[in-house]
Amino acid sequence: MPEFVLTVARFGFLILLWIFVFTVVGVIRRDLFAGVRSKSIVASPRGVGGAVPEGRPAKAKRGKAARQLVVTAGNLAGTRITLGEAPITIGRAEDSTLVITDDFASARHARLVPRDGQWFVEDVGSTNGTYLDRGKVSGPTPVPLGVPIRIGRTSLELRP
Repeated sequence: MPEFVLTVARFGFLILLWIFVFTVVGVIRRDLFAGVRSKSIVASPRGVGGAVPEGRPAKAKRGKAARQLVVTAGNLAGTRITLGEAPITIGRAEDSTLVITDDFASARHARLVPRDGQWFVEDVGSTNGTYLDRGKVSGPTPVPLGVPIRIGRTSLELRP
């Protein structure tokens, strides 16, 4: 009987090991090839004037309105995207509005959405999280002008 139990335990462990391997390969494959077939709007380091369809800029509740999203740190530092009425998607997927090539960013990492004259940042299920200033974003969070949004090594700010 102990030989039978030992054999069953060995096969069970082997099956669990293969399930783990296939799961890891699936996650890596999904992360690497997410959105490859769709068109993308890639922000270049020289700056993008109209990566987002231009419309009336979102109005801030107090003071100046946010008119640009500026990458302040990371591979795309200096990139500027003019804000309109459309949401901004951020991630490594090629169909994101702002495609970042940061190892710590997910394919679909975060989204900036205009609501009631203010921009909100929300994490869309990323692995490493999205940070507003030093706090982790857990739900839709209003973004004040000049406060850094951090995604891995990439940092973004809303500017007037």
